[in-house]
Amino acid sequence: MLVAFSVAPSGTGRSDGSVHDAVAAAVKIVRESGLPNRTTSMFTEIEGEWDEVFDVVRRATEAVGAYGSRVSLVLKADIRPGYSGELDAKVERLEQAIDDERA
Repeated sequence: MLVAFSVAPSGTGRSDGSVHDAVAAAVKIVRESGLPNRTTSMFTEIEGEWDEVFDVVRRATEAVGAYGSRVSLVLKADIRPGYSGELDAKVERLEQAIDDERA
């Protein structure tokens, strides 16, 4: 399964609204999990089996909770049993389709 998620604290007391320290704590947990992952400016994607992926998301969310009085979690999952390596393969298929259309 692939999961894209974004987690951020609110009620941080910071006047600039910056949440980079909290997000860094979450991303550190994802990267230390050993599961395939990618972080972009808006989401972190992670790939693995249901229980292991959601354990990482839970721990990342708990880490962010230390930075504010509330936590916002946005999550999207692609559940496709029997497939792995899709973190990169889906993007490769997209790029191939774009290249094929140009040709």
